[in-house]
Amino acid sequence: MSKINVVCPHCGGVNAIPVKDSYLKAACGHCKASLLETKPLSVTSESFDQIILNDQRLIIADFWAPWCGPCRSMAPSFEEAARSFPLKAQFIKINTEELQQLGARFSIRSIPTVIAFKNNRIIDQFSGALSAPQIIAWVKKHL
Repeated sequence: MSKINVVCPHCGGVNAIPVKDSYLKAACGHCKASLLETKPLSVTSESFDQIILNDQRLIIADFWAPWCGPCRSMAPSFEEAARSFPLKAQFIKINTEELQQLGARFSIRSIPTVIAFKNNRIIDQFSGALSAPQIIAWVKKHL
């Protein structure tokens, strides 16, 4: 059975889990917390690198800022979309005010910008606020 590496959203530990179409339960081998957490993670530069380098799922990164109206209006849609992909994709949020170096690293010129990563590589991105169904359809193209 093939396995995929998943970074625990609670402790950051790397877990090798069997690849399945769906999961009823999955617990971290380090902290025992559920790996089925779908709430987007707010990351630091260090946790971003840990996820990008070690998690083999599709990573969906929202570059945003607290003062940005479109970012705030898209946040509930981003959270709703994340609930559709337990253990299929990891949704993360990057506050470009606090993590300016990450925004610069990926040449973020407008926000919100959402980037899809797979195996430590950018595979697609979009800028501007989308609805939850639009985000879900965009993510499904990359699974």
